[in-house]
Amino acid sequence: MSVTEQAVAVLLPGTGSDEVFVRDVFSRPLRAVGLRLCAPRPQPGKDLVKAYLAALDAAAADGQVIVGGISLGAHLAAGWALRNPDRCAGLLLALPAWSGCPTADTPAALAARYSAADVRARGTAAALASATAGVPGWLAAELSRAWTGYGSGLADALEIGAEHPAPALAELAMIMAPAGVAGCVDDPVHPVEVARSWTAALPNGRLNETRLALVGADPAALGRAAVQAWLRARDDH
Repeated sequence: MSVTEQAVAVLLPGTGSDEVFVRDVFSRPLRAVGLRLCAPRPQPGKDLVKAYLAALDAAAADGQVIVGGISLGAHLAAGWALRNPDRCAGLLLALPAWSGCPTADTPAALAARYSAADVRARGTAAALASATAGVPGWLAAELSRAWTGYGSGLADALEIGAEHPAPALAELAMIMAPAGVAGCVDDPVHPVEVARSWTAALPNGRLNETRLALVGADPAALGRAAVQAWLRARDDH
């Protein structure tokens, strides 16, 4: 698939995040290379993952698509690509949080489980105040908007995200589509070592690293990292 064909990139948000952040991260980098973004809204609650996977299926009903996302979104897209190799033209994988099943001390899963419990115990407003205490202003604003938008489905959605397995490294090794991976070297919740291990496992994976400080100033820095890595993977494929 050539970039000039106006290929569609279907990109999913992370746990507790939303399509607004996906657009902020990916819209400009995709437009710059002639790709069209499809960013499904989260369906809060226990059917969160099911709805995301259905969105990928629907987008690919008429032909190949590029799939990907951020954190949980990257996990789901990679799993979908594994099951649908003929429908996947490439992957854009930002901030993968783990491989296989998360453990009790996996940072992103631990944070989501804790937040879900806090939401159930004290309500969204109080949990949000705790979650945003001491974090950069841009991240506090993102969490405030997204969590509020999840309404009563927030706790369930956080738990689903914390429990859902990502592809194991051995499974990633079976994905032949060109893949651009982006990691942040200063992100303790999504350790860059995970992005590096995913890239090493993917037969046609390429990695770009950036920093959360840059993403805070311009969210598109994360999207550019993934898109540029994908272009290298595609050209080398």
